[in-house]
Amino acid sequence: MEINRLKHLYIEELKDLYSAETQMAKALPKMANAASSEDLRAGFEEHLGQTKEHVARLEKILKALGESPKGKKCKGMEGLIKEGSEMIEEDPAPEELDAGLISAAQRVEHYEIAGYGCVSTYAKLLGEDQAISLLRLTLKEEKETDEKLTQLAGRINLEAVESGESEAGSDRLRKAKTARA
Repeated sequence: MEINRLKHLYIEELKDLYSAETQMAKALPKMANAASSEDLRAGFEEHLGQTKEHVARLEKILKALGESPKGKKCKGMEGLIKEGSEMIEEDPAPEELDAGLISAAQRVEHYEIAGYGCVSTYAKLLGEDQAISLLRLTLKEEKETDEKLTQLAGRINLEAVESGESEAGSDRLRKAKTARA
């Protein structure tokens, strides 16, 4: 692949990530608001601060390339956010919602990890030394966020299972009482 073609792809991918991050900056407060777990809410709020830093880093990288970050809409992130929003609108039980929010957030993190992994590689091939360190730092932060979500999921998913089991037990008890009556 010619360098100028790779550079074009690199710039397009940076713009796509910029769009993805700005969309997440708008979605994270809604996710934090919907969470019933204090730890999950705090995690979303913490990641919002990081996301704003990610946006600033991408702006810096694109400015150094003489490019505007605007003009591209990340349809992948748009779809992931829409799925998460639909789940919130369904208004499930708090434990189920928290488990679903973690699932949605991890999909987002994996999407971002893939994107930052690619642009880091492109930056290295293109000799974009300043960008490499910024992109790798963001990639590291996205991986750390994914790991924190995995740890939270261990506890929150168990709570969702236990809540579901107690509801199922209550349903069975009600049915048994109705059958005897």
